[in-house]
Amino acid sequence: MQNNKLRMAIRATAALTVLGLASQAQAFEIEAGDVKADIYGYARLTATYDINEQLAADNSTLAGDFGRVSDSDNEGHFDASAAQSRIGVRTMLPQDVKVVIEGDFASGGNFRLRHAFGEYNGILAGQTWSNFSSFTGNTPTLDFNGAAGWAGYQARTAQLRYTTGGLSVSAEDPKGSIDGGTKKDGTPAFTARYEGSSDALSFSAAGLVKQTAYEDSNGDDDSTFGYGVFGAAKLQATDTLSIQGNVVYTDGANGYLYLSGADDAYVDANKDLENVSGIGGTLGASLALGSGRSVNLVYGMTQLDVDASADEETRSNILANYMWTPVTNVMMGVEYQYWKTETKGGDSEDANRLMFAAQYNF
Repeated sequence: MQNNKLRMAIRATAALTVLGLASQAQAFEIEAGDVKADIYGYARLTATYDINEQLAADNSTLAGDFGRVSDSDNEGHFDASAAQSRIGVRTMLPQDVKVVIEGDFASGGNFRLRHAFGEYNGILAGQTWSNFSSFTGNTPTLDFNGAAGWAGYQARTAQLRYTTGGLSVSAEDPKGSIDGGTKKDGTPAFTARYEGSSDALSFSAAGLVKQTAYEDSNGDDDSTFGYGVFGAAKLQATDTLSIQGNVVYTDGANGYLYLSGADDAYVDANKDLENVSGIGGTLGASLALGSGRSVNLVYGMTQLDVDASADEETRSNILANYMWTPVTNVMMGVEYQYWKTETKGGDSEDANRLMFAAQYNF
């Protein structure tokens, strides 16, 4: 979700020994000579009540986890955490050089690196959002993971990227897994994405290609060609109502099918590698109620074309929330979540939960 940032300029000498405050700005800004740096982030409390299944027992952000939807009677769990809290530094250097370092405490309360990259003249190098991702069709959620089937990887990875206008291309650290073999990365993942807008419509489309390969201690190995594509759009239907969503297809690249939990491929009885394909998507709506209040509803799903040993063929969730921003740097909200899994044989399980969040941005 996009964060409002409170800007309060703190001006310093080169040694940063004398500080002054300018209340008209909206973030912490440090100036030393011709170097400027913004310090930004937020403190956040997340609380959940799992009506059935403890969906967040293994992660400190309390995000929902499809892997924990089961037929157990593990009901009625309350949890609270501040581990999603975040801090970052954005630095502008001479000749339009930009450097960003950002982290949070989502790894068991320990500091976790999110972004670490430099950018100059359209060339970005480091770790940031995968170029095979888009937020254009995303509906705001309180859950840290959000809706199944969002466009692309929806996380950060090491990469080299070039951007000109709405077009960006990249070579990235490849993601994915192999069922029945040890994954081998022989090449980067190559991506291309275009984003634009026309009147009330915003849109994004991207493609990805990568090698999917394995090898084992017996000398068996094989490789296939994996790829993925997505399209995402947002329509501002009225001044208060937006409708947004996306569709995504992957073949041998299911690490980029968001929240599918699927392997890219499997090793068959002949020691050959066979790709697994999948499809996903979301559809959501957001309604502004005025005075900093809004409601959001989104449905997301992923479905696999399974010929091998996947436990789940289909995953889906529904998230509905009410968000309130009483002042610029404060957000509070409540969210209902429904999570469901279904196997190829037709067996299904589901779970319901409630979430509360309070976030204070700076």
